[in-house]
Amino acid sequence: MKKNALITGVTGMVGSHLVDFLLEETDWNIYGLARWNDSLENIEHLSDRINKKDRVELIYGDLNDLASLITAIEKSKPDYIFHLAAQSYPQTSFDAPLETLDTNIIGTAKVLEAVRKTKYKNHTKIHVCASSEVFGKMPNNILPENGIHEECPFHPASPYAISKIGTDLVGRYYAEAYDMCVMTTRMFTHTGPRRGDVFSESTFAKQVAMIEAGLQEPKIYVGNLDSLRTYADVRDAVRAYYVLLTHNPIAGEYYNIGGRHTCKIGDVLQYFIDRSTVDNIEVVIDPERLRPIDADLQIPDMTKFKNHTGWEPQYSFEQTMDDLLDYWRTRIKSGRRFLRR
Repeated sequence: MKKNALITGVTGMVGSHLVDFLLEETDWNIYGLARWNDSLENIEHLSDRINKKDRVELIYGDLNDLASLITAIEKSKPDYIFHLAAQSYPQTSFDAPLETLDTNIIGTAKVLEAVRKTKYKNHTKIHVCASSEVFGKMPNNILPENGIHEECPFHPASPYAISKIGTDLVGRYYAEAYDMCVMTTRMFTHTGPRRGDVFSESTFAKQVAMIEAGLQEPKIYVGNLDSLRTYADVRDAVRAYYVLLTHNPIAGEYYNIGGRHTCKIGDVLQYFIDRSTVDNIEVVIDPERLRPIDADLQIPDMTKFKNHTGWEPQYSFEQTMDDLLDYWRTRIKSGRRFLRR
């Protein structure tokens, strides 16, 4: 019998790539939880399949509505749940901290409670997506030689990071208290096609594409360029999530996952500028893009996850960033107009 998977946040970058991966690599039936007014842009290439319910079906619900989540569980009968839905932008969390905390902590608790209240409690394997942001400002003097490992202390640098600590702990609590097969991940920076334009590397790529199309003066507006990040490809990330739930899943476990290429955000900006068809692009610091506190040292130690699953990143930094730039060039050439954010 075919397996069923439920993906919350299916319309996001990660959720949409996860659908693509599961359609290609499995014979599972895939149910995507979405709000009725979500943009379907990231999954519009699947419209025919969704219309025909050809292995892909949308279920409308909301993390803030427990009844809708119970309905989604009962309708999808999930063997696997990938809980990806969240208020996912750290900068926004400074302006909307209560929404961020409610959505990410209470919303996660409601997803798990919905499972607990159905007959699928002891059957479903659940991935709860936390974030590397939980580690926040990791001082150089205590950063382990091989990067941030799972037992490093949490030091959140935003309401978003605080919310993801709650997400992480709620997931582990349900595994321990209710004997549910829940695992959490702290994925480090991951990007690629369909990345939201509020994130640094995506807004750089978008602005370069707009400059090339004559829609923006040759200036790129940026925030803090000194933060250190390790970059992964979203397509490697969704493969990791699949392996997490299908390769000897261990209830209550938690893993750091990320890429292999570490550099400053400013190096990513320079990569895009070097690949632009326009010369002499000016870089402008925009104070509105600066966070009050920044998680400025994000380097993962992935030993635990690699040893357990054998997973390794496959995409190079260059391929990821080239694909992201081409994604924005294609969107800009389509004639659509975008905010300079």
